[in-house]
Amino acid sequence: MMSTEKSNQQQPSLIRVLGSVLASMFGVQSSRRREEDFVYGKPSHYIIVGLLVTVIFILSVWGVVQLVMKLAGV
Repeated sequence: MMSTEKSNQQQPSLIRVLGSVLASMFGVQSSRRREEDFVYGKPSHYIIVGLLVTVIFILSVWGVVQLVMKLAGV
């Protein structure tokens, strides 16, 4: 029982998962943080957050391009 409660307390929060995903996307993830992610985190959380961040990034770039094209009159 104790080990289950202890592992639940050590799981990273959503903010920490998001921070790890963003740091890894920029290539500045520290090896200590990466090791903690592999030990305490669930892969599904990182995959879901990674996909959402990627979609948001792509939509942001697309939106900026559409705005620039509209302002340029194309």
